[in-house]
Amino acid sequence: MKDPLEVLERRRRLLVAGDLAEFADLFAEDAVLEMPFAVDGFPARLEGRETIREFSARADRMPVEITDLRTVQIHRTSDPEVVIIELVTAARLTTTGETFEVPCIQVFRIRDGRIVLFRDYVGANSLPDLTST
Repeated sequence: MKDPLEVLERRRRLLVAGDLAEFADLFAEDAVLEMPFAVDGFPARLEGRETIREFSARADRMPVEITDLRTVQIHRTSDPEVVIIELVTAARLTTTGETFEVPCIQVFRIRDGRIVLFRDYVGANSLPDLTST
């Protein structure tokens, strides 16, 4: 699985299946995950696969279930390692059953079948209030 699009499809399947341990395994040991528009309580930057794994385990305890990741557009760049994806995350609050969608743009650098950089520009104003659940 060397092609970046194969890695991203595997990532999509793992997130929809709720398999965040395997999701973390997609990252290189020294990977970086950045969330420039992070909302309160979320870090703007995570460094290293194990830090990403720990964050994913904490996120897995939130009352949110990802039901789909719908790709709107994929942009290949002149750098074969870099892919930009426009997507919509469909999810539901497990406490209330309320469904919601969050648009985002994600930038990936994928080298040798591993994510080395994941920059997530999430539409934070589309997120439900998780403090009241």
